[in-house]
Amino acid sequence: MTTKETLDRLAAYGQENIKRLLMNQGAKEPLFGVKVEDMKTLLKGNKHNTPLAKELFDTGNFDAMYLAGLMANGADMTEAELDAWANTAYGSSISEYTVPWVASENPVGYGLALKWIDSCEEYVAVCGWATLSSIVAVWPDSALDTDVLAALLGRVQRDVHQAPNRVRYTMNNFVITAGCYVAELTDYALHTAAAIGPVSVQVGNTACKVPLATEYIQRVRARGSVGKKRKTAKC
Repeated sequence: MTTKETLDRLAAYGQENIKRLLMNQGAKEPLFGVKVEDMKTLLKGNKHNTPLAKELFDTGNFDAMYLAGLMANGADMTEAELDAWANTAYGSSISEYTVPWVASENPVGYGLALKWIDSCEEYVAVCGWATLSSIVAVWPDSALDTDVLAALLGRVQRDVHQAPNRVRYTMNNFVITAGCYVAELTDYALHTAAAIGPVSVQVGNTACKVPLATEYIQRVRARGSVGKKRKTAKC
């Protein structure tokens, strides 16, 4: 498919009620309002079509940008391209999913994530924390520096309640993923979660809720799933 053909397919799938929902969550025009399940039908024959994915992201169309994250193979992207995506991302869907999905597939993603979390731009920092969460969920523990991750948990404990809105959300999620996917960090993540308590995030006109990290990690531990990695961060 070409970029135009893909946009035409996305437009055909667009629904006004989905568009309104996405805009309540921070999406902006241009967008069609496409369900993720409908987007995934466009991946047939185009999974890991990174050149097309990059063109779709560059259109600035919200649905196309989200599809780009599902389609691209992050390992085929350069550090500069990943950095550009992070600096273009906005809203929760693109900054918390699209960019972290591809960054976590690239060996340079870890270093970029550590750089992004220091950004003064809210959604760049969001990309950083969300990328770290994706990395701990899919990378083997042998590829992780648990001392650095433990220090980041301490940083969350210190800074989370003063951080920008969506950064608070992704910091809280980092505590959850570190505790659930890295067994060596579970106890420390629970300690961090108990110290920070509930995290307040303005989620707009949506039904989204901020998970309580202690409860989430404890549920995963109770079912014996701590340390079980995901094949991919994409969903």
